[in-house]
Amino acid sequence: MQSLRRIWGMVYRHLALYRHSWPRLVEIAYWPTLELLIWGFTSTYIAGAHGAPRAVAAGGFIGGVLLWEIMLRGQLGVTMSFLEEIWSRNLGHLFVSPLRPGELLGALLAVSAGRTLLGLLPATIIAYFLYSYDIFAPGPVMLLFFFNLLVMGWWVALGIVALLFRYGAGAEALAWTIAFGVTPLACVYYPLAALPGWLQPVAQALPAAHIFEGLRTALTGHGMDWRQLTLALGLNAAWAAASIVIFAGEFRRARVRGALLAIGE
Repeated sequence: MQSLRRIWGMVYRHLALYRHSWPRLVEIAYWPTLELLIWGFTSTYIAGAHGAPRAVAAGGFIGGVLLWEIMLRGQLGVTMSFLEEIWSRNLGHLFVSPLRPGELLGALLAVSAGRTLLGLLPATIIAYFLYSYDIFAPGPVMLLFFFNLLVMGWWVALGIVALLFRYGAGAEALAWTIAFGVTPLACVYYPLAALPGWLQPVAQALPAAHIFEGLRTALTGHGMDWRQLTLALGLNAAWAAASIVIFAGEFRRARVRGALLAIGE
């Protein structure tokens, strides 16, 4: 009986954590739902594709994986570096030094860019030799795709860091869930038309949907769709500005509350 009580005590401890942390609660059903959405839309696209579209879909999968990793690695490069400061209890020490928030962000972005390039290099080489897929086949314009996806990863990361300032350690799961959760709307593996009509305007509000639409246009040999790339640049600028404002606001609130010293405790 005492053993059962002790077991229940440990179970209740975890139940209490979930009860007071909505990110942990959402995460329970998050990944199965996400996988269902991604591959459900992909299956819909492939089922309706014939001939040339099938070839584009096959090439688009590998290109989509490589390009989407730029966004994911860019986001994780910032959030993981920031979490390292939280886990090492170093955040308070950083902000009692002359270091400014903008300087910290500059360092995090630089680390993120380095991690992204280093992480994708082996995958790009493997794709070329194993699958005969050249990510640079469309030409130097691919650098614009890379840049846009990296910037998107950065502003998503800024939003996550702002949530960490507000919710503390309870929001750590968001570092892994938010960016992956955008995947169904990013149209990485299928065109925008594969989404339900009511969901398409939501996807069009994200730079990624326009980037991958442009990639598929380039893969079909129709040249570069500069309209899609321009839309991606504009949306990135707007979202980045909003993320900077949110980050600055949450940082000020955390400093006033003294949360910079308590975060991660």
